[in-house]
Amino acid sequence: MRTKIALVAAVLVSAGSASVMEVMAQATPVPAAGQKVVLVTGSTSGLGRELALRLGARGDHVIVHGRNEERGAEVVDAINAAGPGSARFYRADFASFAEVRTFAETLLADYDRMDILINNAGFGSAPDERWVTEDGHEYRFQVNYLSTFLLTHMLMPRLLASTPSRIVNVSSGAQTPIDFDDVMIENDFSGRRAYAQSKLAQIMFTHDLAEDLAGTGIVVGSLHPATYMPTGMVRRLGATPRATIAEGADATMQVVDSDDFESGQYFSGLRPAEANAQAYDAEARARLQELSQELTGLTCRMGRCRLEDAASR
Repeated sequence: MRTKIALVAAVLVSAGSASVMEVMAQATPVPAAGQKVVLVTGSTSGLGRELALRLGARGDHVIVHGRNEERGAEVVDAINAAGPGSARFYRADFASFAEVRTFAETLLADYDRMDILINNAGFGSAPDERWVTEDGHEYRFQVNYLSTFLLTHMLMPRLLASTPSRIVNVSSGAQTPIDFDDVMIENDFSGRRAYAQSKLAQIMFTHDLAEDLAGTGIVVGSLHPATYMPTGMVRRLGATPRATIAEGADATMQVVDSDDFESGQYFSGLRPAEANAQAYDAEARARLQELSQELTGLTCRMGRCRLEDAASR
């Protein structure tokens, strides 16, 4: 079966060594006293860019993330120039666990708080090819879900220290149940199936986080922001846009700001909705969590996770 190694990092990092890989980050600015710190993954274009600009415009300090340094610098410059918020860019490729680990470790060193985490980074269903990451996993499952799982748990100490805080997982209405006998879709692959499986995994993760974090002051939500916004993901698919990026941003910001929903809730646009039935299957979620810990090198107990040392990985 043909596979493709996609978007391989230019510098490989040995496990446990955060200093080898360069994570691009401006030296300034730093958050002001009382300023909320918000991380938006995948915020150099599309929905993530719009969210970053809105958060900066209301006065937050925005951690802009992406793979393209030029686009990241443009978003940061726009936020810093317009005010009243501020921004800083970090580069990390979610197709590499090494880069995700270094990204998280760098943020933990640079910030003593994190009020909001918006897990927006992702890759769509097109092109319809099966790619494999440098870590050996199906590309969309790692980029859209496993790296989000790893990053969120590594940043949990800051989120817990900053309560009330929030985690928002930008998912999709495209949801396909996970076949645990073929999670990496080595058989009967399709880009749509891979994408939809990874997006359902995000919603399952949201429910687990809500249960594990109950009573801590962290609220978790997930959503399908809008159907076929004019983003790079939709352009690659060749689909005709049916919603605006502004509509998707409105829906996402509702989950960011509203106190009128139960932690763990899934939304379709602005409305509460039911996800695929597997999202509510406790046995399936337990299997996914066990697999996710194994693949990312995390060990979790009572909802708290730690990264295994290099020797054990």
